[in-house]
Amino acid sequence: MRKVLIANRGEIAVRVVRACRDAGLASVAVYADQDRDAPHARLADEAFALRGGTAAETYLDVAKLLATAAESGADAVHPGYGFLSEDAGFARAVLAAGLTWIGPPPEAIERLGDKVAAREIARRVDAPLAPGTDRPVEGPEEVLEFARLHGLPLAVKAVGGGGGRGLKVARTLEEIPELLESASREAAAAFGRGDCFVEKYLDRARHIETQCLADRHGTVVVVSTRDCSVQRRHQKLIEEAPAPFLTPEQEETLRSASRAILAEAGYVGAGTCEFLLGEDGTLSFLEVNTRLQVEHPVTEEITGIDLVLEQFRIADGEALRCSDPVPRRGHSIEFRVNGEDVGRGFLPTPGTVTRWSPPAGPGVRVDTGMVEGTVVDGAFDSMLAKLVVTGADRRQALARARRALEEFTVEGVPTTLPLARALLDVPEFTAEEPGTGFAVHTRWLETDCPVRIEPWEGGDAGDGPAVPDRLSYTVEVGGRRLEVALPQALAAVGPAVAGPGGSAPRRRPRASSSAARPDGNALSSPMVGTVVKVAAVEGSDVAEGDVLFVIEAMKMEQQIKAHRAGVVHAVGVSVGASVSRGAALCEIRAAA
Repeated sequence: MRKVLIANRGEIAVRVVRACRDAGLASVAVYADQDRDAPHARLADEAFALRGGTAAETYLDVAKLLATAAESGADAVHPGYGFLSEDAGFARAVLAAGLTWIGPPPEAIERLGDKVAAREIARRVDAPLAPGTDRPVEGPEEVLEFARLHGLPLAVKAVGGGGGRGLKVARTLEEIPELLESASREAAAAFGRGDCFVEKYLDRARHIETQCLADRHGTVVVVSTRDCSVQRRHQKLIEEAPAPFLTPEQEETLRSASRAILAEAGYVGAGTCEFLLGEDGTLSFLEVNTRLQVEHPVTEEITGIDLVLEQFRIADGEALRCSDPVPRRGHSIEFRVNGEDVGRGFLPTPGTVTRWSPPAGPGVRVDTGMVEGTVVDGAFDSMLAKLVVTGADRRQALARARRALEEFTVEGVPTTLPLARALLDVPEFTAEEPGTGFAVHTRWLETDCPVRIEPWEGGDAGDGPAVPDRLSYTVEVGGRRLEVALPQALAAVGPAVAGPGGSAPRRRPRASSSAARPDGNALSSPMVGTVVKVAAVEGSDVAEGDVLFVIEAMKMEQQIKAHRAGVVHAVGVSVGASVSRGAALCEIRAAA
Protein backbone atom coordinates (compact mmCIF):
# COMPACT_ATOMS: atom_id res chain seq x y z
CA MET A 1 0.00 0.00 0.00
CA ARG A 2 1.10 3.53 -0.75
CA LYS A 3 -1.99 5.74 -0.50
CA VAL A 4 -5.14 5.12 1.57
CA LEU A 5 -8.58 6.57 0.83
CA ILE A 6 -10.54 6.98 4.09
CA ALA A 7 -14.22 6.42 3.36
CA ASN A 8 -15.47 8.17 6.48
CA ARG A 9 -15.57 11.42 8.44
CA GLY A 10 -15.13 12.84 11.93
CA GLU A 11 -12.80 11.53 14.58
CA ILE A 12 -12.27 8.10 13.03
CA ALA A 13 -11.16 9.71 9.77
CA VAL A 14 -8.69 11.87 11.74
CA ARG A 15 -7.52 8.73 13.58
CA VAL A 16 -6.81 6.90 10.31
CA VAL A 17 -5.13 9.96 8.74
CA ARG A 18 -2.70 10.07 11.67
CA ALA A 19 -2.06 6.33 11.45
CA CYS A 20 -1.24 6.75 7.76
CA ARG A 21 1.26 9.45 8.67
CA ASP A 22 2.82 7.15 11.28
CA ALA A 23 3.04 4.31 8.76
CA GLY A 24 4.52 6.46 6.00
CA LEU A 25 1.40 6.17 3.86
CA ALA A 26 -0.30 9.00 1.97
CA SER A 27 -3.91 9.72 2.97
CA VAL A 28 -6.95 10.81 0.95
CA ALA A 29 -9.99 12.25 2.73
CA VAL A 30 -13.49 12.67 1.34
CA TYR A 31 -16.04 15.13 2.64
CA ALA A 32 -19.69 16.12 2.43
CA ASP A 33 -20.61 19.75 1.81
CA GLN A 34 -20.90 20.57 5.51
CA ASP A 35 -17.57 18.85 6.26
CA ARG A 36 -15.47 20.89 3.85
CA ASP A 37 -13.73 22.66 6.76
CA ALA A 38 -13.61 19.60 9.04
CA PRO A 39 -10.26 18.56 10.56
CA HIS A 40 -10.13 15.26 8.66
CA ALA A 41 -10.30 17.16 5.36
CA ARG A 42 -7.60 19.58 6.50
CA LEU A 43 -5.23 16.99 7.94
CA ALA A 44 -5.22 14.50 5.07
CA ASP A 45 -2.63 14.80 2.30
CA GLU A 46 -5.46 15.22 -0.21
CA ALA A 47 -9.20 15.80 0.19
CA PHE A 48 -12.02 15.46 -2.32
CA ALA A 49 -15.57 16.81 -2.24
CA LEU A 50 -18.35 14.23 -2.51
CA ARG A 51 -20.86 16.97 -3.39
CA GLY A 52 -23.88 16.34 -1.21
CA GLY A 53 -25.26 16.95 2.25
CA THR A 54 -26.68 13.59 3.30
CA ALA A 55 -25.06 10.26 4.07
CA ALA A 56 -26.75 8.69 1.03
CA GLU A 57 -25.28 11.36 -1.27
CA THR A 58 -21.79 11.14 0.18
CA TYR A 59 -20.29 8.59 2.54
CA LEU A 60 -22.70 5.85 1.44
CA ASP A 61 -22.24 6.48 -2.31
CA VAL A 62 -20.01 3.64 -3.48
CA ALA A 63 -19.63 5.01 -7.02
CA LYS A 64 -18.39 8.40 -5.76
CA LEU A 65 -15.95 6.79 -3.35
CA LEU A 66 -14.45 4.52 -5.98
CA ALA A 67 -14.26 7.36 -8.49
CA THR A 68 -12.38 9.42 -5.92
CA ALA A 69 -10.00 6.53 -5.27
CA ALA A 70 -9.27 6.32 -8.99
CA GLU A 71 -8.85 10.09 -9.40
CA SER A 72 -6.54 10.39 -6.40
CA GLY A 73 -4.47 7.32 -7.22
CA ALA A 74 -5.30 5.66 -3.89
CA ASP A 75 -4.48 1.95 -3.87
CA ALA A 76 -6.27 1.06 -0.60
CA VAL A 77 -9.51 1.91 1.22
CA HIS A 78 -10.09 2.12 4.98
CA PRO A 79 -13.82 2.30 5.83
CA GLY A 80 -13.55 3.41 9.49
CA TYR A 81 -16.71 2.43 11.36
CA GLY A 82 -20.36 3.05 10.52
CA PHE A 83 -21.40 3.97 6.97
CA LEU A 84 -20.06 1.23 4.62
CA SER A 85 -17.62 -0.39 7.03
CA GLU A 86 -19.70 -3.58 7.32
CA ASP A 87 -21.03 -3.63 3.77
CA ALA A 88 -19.80 -6.72 1.94
CA GLY A 89 -20.88 -5.21 -1.38
CA PHE A 90 -18.62 -2.22 -0.83
CA ALA A 91 -15.72 -4.49 0.12
CA ARG A 92 -16.24 -6.50 -3.08
CA ALA A 93 -16.42 -3.32 -5.16
CA VAL A 94 -13.13 -2.10 -3.65
CA LEU A 95 -11.42 -5.41 -4.41
CA ALA A 96 -12.93 -5.56 -7.90
CA ALA A 97 -11.41 -2.13 -8.59
CA GLY A 98 -7.99 -3.58 -7.86
CA LEU A 99 -7.64 -1.84 -4.50
CA THR A 100 -6.61 -3.20 -1.11
CA TRP A 101 -9.54 -3.51 1.29
CA ILE A 102 -8.45 -2.73 4.85
CA GLY A 103 -10.99 -4.97 6.51
CA PRO A 104 -12.22 -8.56 6.65
CA PRO A 105 -13.02 -10.57 3.51
CA PRO A 106 -16.47 -9.85 2.06
CA GLU A 107 -17.50 -13.43 2.79
CA ALA A 108 -16.65 -13.02 6.47
CA ILE A 109 -18.58 -9.72 6.60
CA GLU A 110 -21.62 -11.52 5.19
CA ARG A 111 -21.32 -14.45 7.58
CA LEU A 112 -20.88 -12.29 10.66
CA GLY A 113 -22.42 -8.95 9.68
CA ASP A 114 -25.72 -10.77 9.21
CA LYS A 115 -26.62 -11.34 12.85
CA VAL A 116 -28.80 -14.36 12.09
CA ALA A 117 -25.92 -16.03 10.23
CA ALA A 118 -23.55 -15.08 13.07
CA ARG A 119 -25.81 -16.80 15.58
CA GLU A 120 -25.65 -19.96 13.49
CA ILE A 121 -21.84 -19.84 13.50
CA ALA A 122 -21.87 -19.35 17.28
CA ARG A 123 -24.18 -22.32 17.61
CA ARG A 124 -21.85 -24.51 15.55
CA VAL A 125 -18.84 -23.77 17.80
CA ASP A 126 -20.89 -24.12 21.03
CA ALA A 127 -20.56 -20.49 22.04
CA PRO A 128 -23.02 -19.41 24.77
CA LEU A 129 -26.23 -18.24 23.09
CA ALA A 130 -29.68 -16.96 24.14
CA PRO A 131 -32.82 -18.17 22.28
CA GLY A 132 -33.58 -16.31 19.04
CA THR A 133 -35.08 -16.67 15.56
CA ASP A 134 -32.99 -18.45 12.94
CA ARG A 135 -34.04 -16.08 10.15
CA PRO A 136 -35.46 -12.54 9.72
CA VAL A 137 -39.06 -12.20 10.90
CA GLU A 138 -41.75 -11.43 8.34
CA GLY A 139 -44.05 -9.36 10.52
CA PRO A 140 -45.32 -8.55 14.02
CA GLU A 141 -47.31 -11.78 14.31
CA GLU A 142 -44.12 -13.81 14.15
CA VAL A 143 -42.58 -11.64 16.87
CA LEU A 144 -45.69 -12.04 19.03
CA GLU A 145 -45.48 -15.81 18.65
CA PHE A 146 -41.82 -15.76 19.75
CA ALA A 147 -42.80 -13.68 22.79
CA ARG A 148 -45.52 -16.13 23.76
CA LEU A 149 -43.04 -19.00 23.51
CA HIS A 150 -39.99 -17.46 25.20
CA GLY A 151 -41.50 -14.63 27.24
CA LEU A 152 -40.64 -10.94 27.61
CA PRO A 153 -38.57 -8.84 27.36
CA LEU A 154 -37.30 -9.55 23.86
CA ALA A 155 -34.95 -7.68 21.56
CA VAL A 156 -35.96 -6.71 18.02
CA LYS A 157 -32.68 -6.33 16.16
CA ALA A 158 -31.75 -5.27 12.65
CA VAL A 159 -30.06 -8.14 10.82
CA GLY A 160 -27.43 -5.81 9.39
CA GLY A 161 -27.39 -3.06 12.01
CA GLY A 162 -24.87 -1.98 14.59
CA GLY A 163 -24.01 0.70 17.13
CA GLY A 164 -27.38 0.29 18.84
CA ARG A 165 -29.32 1.47 15.78
CA GLY A 166 -32.14 -0.75 14.65
CA LEU A 167 -32.38 -2.31 18.13
CA LYS A 168 -35.53 -2.06 20.22
CA VAL A 169 -36.52 -3.88 23.41
CA ALA A 170 -40.17 -4.91 23.78
CA ARG A 171 -41.49 -5.31 27.31
CA THR A 172 -45.17 -5.59 26.43
CA LEU A 173 -46.96 -7.39 23.61
CA GLU A 174 -48.79 -4.21 22.65
CA GLU A 175 -45.65 -2.28 21.69
CA ILE A 176 -44.19 -4.99 19.43
CA PRO A 177 -45.69 -3.79 16.09
CA GLU A 178 -44.51 -0.19 16.60
CA LEU A 179 -41.03 -1.24 17.78
CA LEU A 180 -40.58 -3.62 14.85
CA GLU A 181 -41.54 -0.85 12.43
CA SER A 182 -39.20 1.63 14.14
CA ALA A 183 -36.24 -0.79 14.24
CA SER A 184 -36.71 -1.59 10.56
CA ARG A 185 -36.99 2.07 9.55
CA GLU A 186 -33.98 3.10 11.64
CA ALA A 187 -31.83 0.29 10.24
CA ALA A 188 -32.85 0.99 6.64
CA ALA A 189 -31.89 4.66 7.04
CA ALA A 190 -28.52 3.89 8.65
CA PHE A 191 -27.45 0.68 6.88
CA GLY A 192 -29.57 0.34 3.74
CA ARG A 193 -31.51 -2.76 4.88
CA GLY A 194 -34.40 -3.02 7.31
CA ASP A 195 -34.94 -6.74 7.95
CA CYS A 196 -34.98 -7.72 11.64
CA PHE A 197 -34.78 -10.81 13.82
CA VAL A 198 -35.74 -11.43 17.44
CA GLU A 199 -33.93 -12.86 20.44
CA LYS A 200 -34.56 -13.26 24.15
CA TYR A 201 -33.33 -10.16 25.98
CA LEU A 202 -31.24 -10.65 29.12
CA ASP A 203 -32.43 -7.95 31.48
CA ARG A 204 -30.01 -6.18 33.83
CA ALA A 205 -27.04 -7.68 31.98
CA ARG A 206 -23.56 -6.26 31.46
CA HIS A 207 -22.21 -5.73 27.96
CA ILE A 208 -18.82 -7.42 27.61
CA GLU A 209 -16.75 -7.70 24.44
CA THR A 210 -13.42 -8.94 23.15
CA GLN A 211 -11.15 -7.00 20.81
CA CYS A 212 -9.66 -9.48 18.35
CA LEU A 213 -7.10 -9.52 15.55
CA ALA A 214 -6.83 -12.23 12.90
CA ASP A 215 -4.25 -12.54 10.13
CA ARG A 216 -4.29 -14.36 6.79
CA HIS A 217 -2.17 -17.16 8.23
CA GLY A 218 -4.88 -18.55 10.51
CA THR A 219 -3.87 -16.85 13.76
CA VAL A 220 -6.61 -15.30 15.90
CA VAL A 221 -5.63 -13.29 18.99
CA VAL A 222 -7.90 -11.82 21.66
CA VAL A 223 -6.15 -8.54 22.44
CA SER A 224 -8.30 -7.49 25.41
CA THR A 225 -11.72 -7.58 27.00
CA ARG A 226 -13.86 -4.46 27.42
CA ASP A 227 -16.94 -3.51 29.43
CA CYS A 228 -19.45 -1.27 27.63
CA SER A 229 -22.40 -1.49 30.02
CA VAL A 230 -23.07 2.25 30.47
CA GLN A 231 -25.49 2.86 27.60
CA ARG A 232 -28.51 4.85 26.56
CA ARG A 233 -30.92 3.53 23.94
CA HIS A 234 -28.63 0.49 23.66
CA GLN A 235 -25.80 2.74 22.47
CA LYS A 236 -22.57 2.90 24.44
CA LEU A 237 -21.54 5.98 26.40
CA ILE A 238 -18.65 4.73 28.54
CA GLU A 239 -16.28 1.82 27.83
CA GLU A 240 -13.34 0.45 29.73
CA ALA A 241 -10.59 -2.13 29.42
CA PRO A 242 -10.01 -4.64 30.75
CA ALA A 243 -13.59 -5.57 31.66
CA PRO A 244 -13.69 -5.44 35.48
CA PHE A 245 -15.24 -8.02 37.80
CA LEU A 246 -14.85 -11.05 35.50
CA THR A 247 -14.01 -14.43 36.98
CA PRO A 248 -11.13 -16.35 35.35
CA GLU A 249 -13.67 -18.88 34.06
CA GLN A 250 -15.82 -16.17 32.44
CA GLU A 251 -12.80 -14.57 30.79
CA GLU A 252 -11.64 -17.90 29.40
CA THR A 253 -15.13 -18.59 27.99
CA LEU A 254 -15.14 -15.17 26.30
CA ARG A 255 -11.70 -15.69 24.80
CA SER A 256 -12.20 -19.27 23.61
CA ALA A 257 -15.65 -18.53 22.13
CA SER A 258 -14.31 -15.44 20.31
CA ARG A 259 -11.39 -17.32 18.79
CA ALA A 260 -13.66 -20.18 17.69
CA ILE A 261 -16.28 -17.91 16.11
CA LEU A 262 -13.75 -15.90 14.10
CA ALA A 263 -11.82 -18.99 13.00
CA GLU A 264 -15.04 -20.69 11.87
CA ALA A 265 -15.99 -17.58 9.87
CA GLY A 266 -12.60 -17.33 8.16
CA TYR A 267 -12.11 -13.88 9.65
CA VAL A 268 -9.16 -11.60 8.82
CA GLY A 269 -8.53 -8.17 10.34
CA ALA A 270 -9.67 -6.32 13.45
CA GLY A 271 -13.04 -7.35 14.85
CA THR A 272 -15.05 -7.42 18.06
CA CYS A 273 -17.13 -10.24 19.56
CA GLU A 274 -19.88 -8.93 21.82
CA PHE A 275 -21.60 -10.78 24.68
CA LEU A 276 -24.11 -10.18 27.46
CA LEU A 277 -23.29 -11.25 31.02
CA GLY A 278 -26.35 -11.85 33.18
CA GLU A 279 -26.65 -11.23 36.91
CA ASP A 280 -26.37 -14.97 37.51
CA GLY A 281 -23.12 -15.21 35.53
CA THR A 282 -24.75 -16.51 32.34
CA LEU A 283 -22.93 -15.48 29.16
CA SER A 284 -24.68 -15.08 25.82
CA PHE A 285 -23.14 -14.22 22.44
CA LEU A 286 -24.60 -11.11 20.83
CA GLU A 287 -22.82 -10.37 17.56
CA VAL A 288 -19.54 -9.70 15.80
CA ASN A 289 -18.70 -6.20 14.65
CA THR A 290 -16.66 -6.74 11.49
CA ARG A 291 -14.76 -3.47 11.77
CA LEU A 292 -12.82 -1.28 14.13
CA GLN A 293 -14.90 -0.27 17.18
CA VAL A 294 -15.43 3.26 18.48
CA GLU A 295 -13.97 2.13 21.80
CA HIS A 296 -10.77 0.64 20.37
CA PRO A 297 -8.53 3.26 22.12
CA VAL A 298 -8.99 1.70 25.57
CA THR A 299 -7.53 -1.56 24.25
CA GLU A 300 -4.65 0.35 22.65
CA GLU A 301 -3.90 2.15 25.90
CA ILE A 302 -3.60 -0.99 28.05
CA THR A 303 -1.68 -3.07 25.49
CA GLY A 304 0.45 -0.59 23.55
CA ILE A 305 -0.88 -2.04 20.28
CA ASP A 306 -1.92 0.45 17.57
CA LEU A 307 -4.94 -1.34 16.12
CA VAL A 308 -5.11 0.79 12.97
CA LEU A 309 -1.47 0.08 12.17
CA GLU A 310 -2.21 -3.61 12.72
CA GLN A 311 -5.08 -3.30 10.23
CA PHE A 312 -2.62 -1.93 7.69
CA ARG A 313 -0.15 -4.76 8.33
CA ILE A 314 -2.82 -7.46 8.11
CA ALA A 315 -4.20 -5.99 4.87
CA ASP A 316 -0.65 -6.19 3.47
CA GLY A 317 -0.56 -9.91 4.28
CA GLU A 318 1.80 -9.72 7.26
CA ALA A 319 1.55 -12.07 10.24
CA LEU A 320 0.46 -10.89 13.68
CA ARG A 321 3.28 -9.84 15.96
CA CYS A 322 1.29 -10.51 19.16
CA SER A 323 0.02 -13.76 20.64
CA ASP A 324 -2.36 -14.84 23.42
CA PRO A 325 -2.25 -13.78 26.15
CA VAL A 326 -1.37 -10.19 25.23
CA PRO A 327 0.38 -8.44 28.15
CA ARG A 328 -1.66 -5.59 29.55
CA ARG A 329 -0.79 -2.58 31.67
CA GLY A 330 -3.18 -0.61 33.84
CA HIS A 331 -6.78 0.35 33.20
CA SER A 332 -8.37 2.66 30.62
CA ILE A 333 -11.80 4.30 30.46
CA GLU A 334 -13.37 6.05 27.45
CA PHE A 335 -16.11 8.67 27.76
CA ARG A 336 -18.00 9.50 24.57
CA VAL A 337 -18.70 13.21 24.30
CA ASN A 338 -21.96 13.45 22.34
CA GLY A 339 -23.86 16.52 21.21
CA GLU A 340 -26.97 15.58 23.18
CA ASP A 341 -29.17 17.18 25.82
CA VAL A 342 -29.05 14.63 28.64
CA GLY A 343 -31.70 16.47 30.65
CA ARG A 344 -34.16 16.07 27.79
CA GLY A 345 -33.74 12.36 27.33
CA PHE A 346 -30.44 12.54 25.40
CA LEU A 347 -31.99 14.58 22.62
CA PRO A 348 -29.46 14.99 19.80
CA THR A 349 -28.92 18.73 19.36
CA PRO A 350 -27.10 20.10 16.31
CA GLY A 351 -25.52 23.54 16.45
CA THR A 352 -22.25 25.44 16.41
CA VAL A 353 -19.45 24.75 18.89
CA THR A 354 -18.53 28.21 20.15
CA ARG A 355 -15.87 27.03 22.60
CA TRP A 356 -13.80 23.85 22.48
CA SER A 357 -11.14 23.34 25.15
CA PRO A 358 -10.18 19.67 25.62
CA PRO A 359 -8.09 18.44 28.57
CA ALA A 360 -4.50 17.22 28.54
CA GLY A 361 -1.89 15.86 30.91
CA PRO A 362 -0.71 12.42 32.06
CA GLY A 363 -2.93 9.55 31.03
CA VAL A 364 -5.29 11.70 28.92
CA ARG A 365 -6.06 11.16 25.23
CA VAL A 366 -8.73 12.97 23.21
CA ASP A 367 -9.77 11.60 19.81
CA THR A 368 -11.92 14.09 17.93
CA GLY A 369 -12.84 15.55 14.59
CA MET A 370 -13.91 18.85 16.16
CA VAL A 371 -12.44 22.33 16.46
CA GLU A 372 -13.89 25.55 17.81
CA GLY A 373 -16.44 26.88 15.32
CA THR A 374 -17.39 23.46 13.96
CA VAL A 375 -21.06 23.14 13.02
CA VAL A 376 -22.49 19.91 14.43
CA ASP A 377 -24.81 18.77 11.66
CA GLY A 378 -27.95 16.74 12.31
CA ALA A 379 -27.34 14.58 9.25
CA PHE A 380 -24.60 12.58 10.97
CA ASP A 381 -23.72 10.93 14.26
CA SER A 382 -23.90 12.92 17.50
CA MET A 383 -20.43 11.99 18.80
CA LEU A 384 -18.07 14.96 19.05
CA ALA A 385 -15.09 13.34 20.74
CA LYS A 386 -13.79 10.49 22.86
CA LEU A 387 -12.02 11.22 26.14
CA VAL A 388 -9.75 8.29 27.00
CA VAL A 389 -8.19 8.25 30.46
CA THR A 390 -5.64 5.65 31.58
CA GLY A 391 -4.12 4.85 34.96
CA ALA A 392 -2.07 2.17 36.67
CA ASP A 393 -5.36 0.66 37.91
CA ARG A 394 -9.07 1.45 37.79
CA ARG A 395 -8.87 3.69 40.86
CA GLN A 396 -6.20 5.90 39.31
CA ALA A 397 -8.02 5.97 35.96
CA LEU A 398 -11.17 7.24 37.71
CA ALA A 399 -9.18 9.87 39.60
CA ARG A 400 -7.61 11.12 36.37
CA ALA A 401 -11.04 11.08 34.73
CA ARG A 402 -12.35 13.49 37.37
CA ARG A 403 -9.57 15.91 36.58
CA ALA A 404 -9.87 15.57 32.80
CA LEU A 405 -13.66 15.91 32.76
CA GLU A 406 -13.48 19.08 34.84
CA GLU A 407 -10.97 20.54 32.37
CA PHE A 408 -13.07 19.65 29.32
CA THR A 409 -15.05 22.72 28.22
CA VAL A 410 -17.57 22.74 25.37
CA GLU A 411 -19.99 25.60 24.68
CA GLY A 412 -22.57 26.22 22.00
CA VAL A 413 -24.19 22.79 22.10
CA PRO A 414 -25.23 20.53 24.97
CA THR A 415 -23.02 17.49 25.60
CA THR A 416 -22.88 14.37 27.74
CA LEU A 417 -20.00 15.83 29.80
CA PRO A 418 -22.23 16.77 32.80
CA LEU A 419 -23.45 13.17 33.01
CA ALA A 420 -19.93 11.76 32.86
CA ARG A 421 -18.84 14.10 35.67
CA ALA A 422 -21.83 13.14 37.81
CA LEU A 423 -21.28 9.40 37.37
CA LEU A 424 -17.89 9.67 39.04
CA ASP A 425 -19.77 10.33 42.30
CA VAL A 426 -22.01 7.26 41.98
CA PRO A 427 -20.78 4.23 43.98
CA GLU A 428 -22.26 1.71 41.54
CA PHE A 429 -20.06 3.09 38.77
CA THR A 430 -16.89 3.65 40.79
CA ALA A 431 -17.18 0.29 42.60
CA GLU A 432 -14.07 -1.67 43.49
CA GLU A 433 -15.84 -4.91 44.45
CA PRO A 434 -17.61 -7.29 42.03
CA GLY A 435 -20.91 -7.33 43.94
CA THR A 436 -21.41 -3.58 43.61
CA GLY A 437 -20.07 -3.58 40.07
CA PHE A 438 -22.86 -5.80 38.81
CA ALA A 439 -25.30 -3.01 39.67
CA VAL A 440 -24.26 -1.30 36.42
CA HIS A 441 -26.08 -2.93 33.51
CA THR A 442 -27.09 -1.89 30.00
CA ARG A 443 -30.30 -0.18 31.18
CA TRP A 444 -28.89 1.15 34.43
CA LEU A 445 -28.82 4.76 33.24
CA GLU A 446 -32.48 4.61 32.27
CA THR A 447 -33.83 2.65 35.25
CA ASP A 448 -31.65 2.72 38.37
CA CYS A 449 -29.03 5.47 38.10
CA PRO A 450 -29.68 8.19 40.73
CA VAL A 451 -28.14 11.00 38.64
CA ARG A 452 -30.47 13.69 37.29
CA ILE A 453 -29.11 16.25 34.82
CA GLU A 454 -30.94 19.52 34.25
CA PRO A 455 -32.01 20.30 30.68
CA TRP A 456 -29.57 22.41 28.71
CA GLU A 457 -30.56 26.08 28.67
CA GLY A 458 -28.07 27.36 26.13
CA GLY A 459 -30.74 28.35 23.61
CA ASP A 460 -31.77 26.76 20.31
CA ALA A 461 -28.53 25.29 19.03
CA GLY A 462 -30.16 24.36 15.80
CA ASP A 463 -30.76 27.87 14.48
CA GLY A 464 -27.42 27.83 12.68
CA PRO A 465 -24.09 29.61 13.04
CA ALA A 466 -23.45 33.29 12.77
CA VAL A 467 -22.19 34.55 9.43
CA PRO A 468 -18.37 34.52 9.58
CA ASP A 469 -16.28 37.66 9.11
CA ARG A 470 -14.34 35.76 6.45
CA LEU A 471 -15.74 33.42 3.84
CA SER A 472 -13.80 30.33 2.83
CA TYR A 473 -13.96 28.70 -0.57
CA THR A 474 -12.73 25.23 -1.35
CA VAL A 475 -10.90 24.72 -4.62
CA GLU A 476 -9.66 21.44 -6.04
CA VAL A 477 -6.55 21.56 -8.21
CA GLY A 478 -5.40 18.24 -9.59
CA GLY A 479 -7.46 16.49 -6.95
CA ARG A 480 -5.90 18.34 -4.05
CA ARG A 481 -8.12 20.34 -1.72
CA LEU A 482 -7.10 24.01 -1.42
CA GLU A 483 -8.76 26.78 0.54
CA VAL A 484 -9.16 30.43 -0.39
CA ALA A 485 -10.36 32.79 2.35
CA LEU A 486 -11.69 36.28 1.58
CA PRO A 487 -12.96 39.05 3.83
CA GLN A 488 -16.74 39.04 3.73
CA ALA A 489 -16.84 42.59 2.39
CA LEU A 490 -14.81 41.55 -0.68
CA ALA A 491 -16.52 38.23 -1.33
CA ALA A 492 -18.76 38.31 -4.39
CA VAL A 493 -21.64 36.15 -3.24
CA GLY A 494 -25.32 36.10 -4.01
CA PRO A 495 -28.18 35.32 -1.65
CA ALA A 496 -26.44 32.17 -0.37
CA VAL A 497 -22.79 31.49 0.37
CA ALA A 498 -21.37 29.35 -2.38
CA GLY A 499 -20.57 25.79 -1.39
CA PRO A 500 -17.94 23.42 -2.76
CA GLY A 501 -17.56 23.72 -6.51
CA GLY A 502 -19.29 27.12 -6.51
CA SER A 503 -22.77 25.69 -5.95
CA ALA A 504 -24.96 27.12 -3.21
CA PRO A 505 -25.68 24.63 -0.43
CA ARG A 506 -29.11 23.09 -0.67
CA ARG A 507 -31.49 23.82 2.16
CA ARG A 508 -34.60 21.90 3.08
CA PRO A 509 -37.62 23.88 4.28
CA ARG A 510 -37.61 24.05 8.07
CA ALA A 511 -40.61 24.46 10.32
CA SER A 512 -39.91 27.59 12.35
CA SER A 513 -40.07 27.69 16.13
CA SER A 514 -42.02 30.92 15.82
CA ALA A 515 -45.04 28.79 14.93
CA ALA A 516 -45.37 27.52 18.50
CA ARG A 517 -48.33 28.98 20.41
CA PRO A 518 -48.40 29.88 24.10
CA ASP A 519 -52.00 28.67 24.68
CA GLY A 520 -51.08 25.09 25.56
CA ASN A 521 -52.69 23.54 22.48
CA ALA A 522 -49.50 23.27 20.42
CA LEU A 523 -47.46 20.10 20.43
CA SER A 524 -43.90 21.26 19.76
CA SER A 525 -40.77 19.50 18.62
CA PRO A 526 -38.26 19.06 21.46
CA MET A 527 -35.38 18.74 19.02
CA VAL A 528 -33.90 19.67 15.68
CA GLY A 529 -34.41 16.87 13.18
CA THR A 530 -36.31 15.32 10.31
CA VAL A 531 -39.85 14.00 10.54
CA VAL A 532 -39.85 10.30 9.60
CA LYS A 533 -43.39 9.38 10.64
CA VAL A 534 -46.67 11.28 11.06
CA ALA A 535 -49.38 9.41 12.95
CA ALA A 536 -51.42 12.52 13.75
CA VAL A 537 -54.64 12.68 11.73
CA GLU A 538 -56.64 15.89 11.42
CA GLY A 539 -59.79 15.70 13.53
CA SER A 540 -58.90 12.45 15.30
CA ASP A 541 -59.25 11.91 19.05
CA VAL A 542 -56.05 11.17 20.94
CA ALA A 543 -55.18 10.28 24.51
CA GLU A 544 -52.30 11.73 26.47
CA GLY A 545 -49.16 9.75 25.64
CA ASP A 546 -50.24 8.62 22.15
CA VAL A 547 -47.36 8.68 19.66
CA LEU A 548 -48.18 11.30 17.01
CA PHE A 549 -44.82 11.91 15.31
CA VAL A 550 -41.38 10.34 15.06
CA ILE A 551 -38.40 12.66 14.50
CA GLU A 552 -34.90 11.50 13.56
CA ALA A 553 -31.67 13.36 14.15
CA MET A 554 -28.08 12.18 14.28
CA LYS A 555 -29.24 8.67 13.35
CA MET A 556 -31.59 8.35 16.34
CA GLU A 557 -35.37 8.36 16.43
CA GLN A 558 -37.46 10.16 19.05
CA GLN A 559 -41.17 9.53 19.55
CA ILE A 560 -43.23 12.69 20.04
CA LYS A 561 -46.27 11.93 22.17
CA ALA A 562 -49.48 13.84 22.80
CA HIS A 563 -49.06 16.14 25.80
CA ARG A 564 -52.80 16.09 26.53
CA ALA A 565 -56.00 14.34 25.50
CA GLY A 566 -58.11 16.02 22.85
CA VAL A 567 -58.66 16.41 19.13
CA VAL A 568 -55.85 16.85 16.58
CA HIS A 569 -55.88 20.04 14.52
CA ALA A 570 -53.45 22.02 12.37
CA VAL A 571 -51.00 19.27 11.51
CA GLY A 572 -48.16 21.42 10.22
CA VAL A 573 -45.49 18.95 9.07
CA SER A 574 -45.19 15.97 6.77
CA VAL A 575 -42.70 13.13 6.42
CA GLY A 576 -39.34 14.48 5.29
CA ALA A 577 -39.81 17.96 6.78
CA SER A 578 -37.00 19.48 8.82
CA VAL A 579 -38.05 20.95 12.15
CA SER A 580 -36.26 23.15 14.67
CA ARG A 581 -36.52 22.86 18.41
CA GLY A 582 -39.81 24.42 19.55
CA ALA A 583 -41.49 24.17 16.15
CA ALA A 584 -45.24 23.47 16.33
CA LEU A 585 -46.07 20.03 14.91
CA CYS A 586 -49.83 20.18 15.48
CA GLU A 587 -52.46 21.37 17.94
CA ILE A 588 -54.42 19.24 20.36
CA ARG A 589 -57.62 21.06 21.31
CA ALA A 590 -60.09 20.07 23.97
CA ALA A 591 -63.01 18.01 22.66
CA ALA A 592 -66.13 20.06 22.00
